[in-house]
Amino acid sequence: MTNFVLVPGAWLGAWAWDEVAQVLRSEEHDVYPVTLSGLAERQGVDASQQQHVDDVVAVVEENDLRDVVLAGHSYSGIPVGQAAGRIGDRLRRVVYVDSNIPADGESFVDSWSEEGQAWVRDQLATSGGYWPPLAADDYVDQDLSEEAIALILERGTPHPGRAISEPAQLTRPIGELPTTYIKCLMDGATPSSAVAEQLESPSWELVELNTGHWPMFSQPAALAKILTTL
Repeated sequence: MTNFVLVPGAWLGAWAWDEVAQVLRSEEHDVYPVTLSGLAERQGVDASQQQHVDDVVAVVEENDLRDVVLAGHSYSGIPVGQAAGRIGDRLRRVVYVDSNIPADGESFVDSWSEEGQAWVRDQLATSGGYWPPLAADDYVDQDLSEEAIALILERGTPHPGRAISEPAQLTRPIGELPTTYIKCLMDGATPSSAVAEQLESPSWELVELNTGHWPMFSQPAALAKILTTL
């Protein structure tokens, strides 16, 4: 039995993992989906990135979890990668689900183009310091059903701006940790250059999944299978 700690990406809460969690629990694993501060049922708090790291670490430590597979989707790869270095020998494996990865001293948006960073700053300025959820068109051609898109639009909440603009603080190089990177091929056929560099580490492996950027909605059974066969 493995303890799975599942962290959703931007705008989402623990609910995003419902179908994956159901599959994992049916195979008698323990599953701990996380809602990060300021999102979903915890919205209304302008949480920092380090608060999100603390959120993940707290789930592991307060439940006294061992043999932990710590999975982060999209944005949450940033706090998950930092949390993985803090939980020590409780960690079994890190899984980045088509996600960003942390670099010490860099924020979620630092690697974006100047135009992209300007766009985000404008969104934060006009939305009271929050990053607004995506629109329906942004989910097209990502292997999502109309029902899944409707659910994401209905339940998504603005993302705390400080979480995407503050720098990561690594306590341990991520290349040292046992890691699987899941690349969702409909969101780009190859990993980013930062991920490709880390994949040179013998501790890292690459797994490809032929779906879009939100596999917990588009291919939950396939994603759960990958997690259980690590």
